[in-house]
Amino acid sequence: MRNAALAEEAEELAAGTLDPECACMAELFPEDLLTATDAVLDTFETELRCLAEADDAQIFGVVERVVLALNAVNEAHNGSAYETDERELLCDYIDRSLTEHGVDIVALTAPGPTWTRPVPDHG
Repeated sequence: MRNAALAEEAEELAAGTLDPECACMAELFPEDLLTATDAVLDTFETELRCLAEADDAQIFGVVERVVLALNAVNEAHNGSAYETDERELLCDYIDRSLTEHGVDIVALTAPGPTWTRPVPDHG
């Protein structure tokens, strides 16, 4: 989606139909950011293909790794690589990808049994 917007902006600049001062896509989404994000998501997709018989802990591990990797990309871009809209899109992508690979997101994130500790007897 962002790559298409970048290409469209480049075409408009080349054709002279877009004022260079109005061009912002390349600055907002530099090539190194897109490449790093794609690499993280490619790794995530590869890991998902190996989750056919995974337990919840393994699935959470894959999600944790992709989130930490995306956070690292964000930090490498001074904490401004992903704004709220991009974060929401990335979360939707992760949820959709998990679902497409047979993960029941609702069941995965449902609270587990409530464990209670015995109340100490101070008497």
